Amino acid sequence: MPDCGYVYIMASSFKRLYIGVTSDLGVRVRQHKDHRYPGSFTSRYNIDQLVYFERYGMIEDVIARESQLKRWSRIKKIRLIVENNPAWEDLSEEWGKRIKLYSELNPS
Repeated sequence: MPDCGYVYIMASSFKRLYIGVTSDLGVRVRQHKDHRYPGSFTSRYNIDQLVYFERYGMIEDVIARESQLKRWSRIKKIRLIVENNPAWEDLSEEWGKRIKLYSELNPS
């Protein structure tokens, strides 16, 4: 059975947060980065960095976790991110980029 879904947290450079769910994290993150929906919260506040995500096998678990995270205080959400991603790196930064071949890394 393929992964059923993800709960994720996106952030802006000013640390404004957005929590969402999706069945295809790569596609959804790309939509945020491309501002696919110009009137959306993430587009208005330039929230385009994936800073945290969790994968679940059942959609009920994804929805329950999203609801739980959305009820948390801002400081608790920030603690969760910092605990797992202390530098607030964009976890999707390298997605879709070409991976160098071994021979390109170690020419004979």
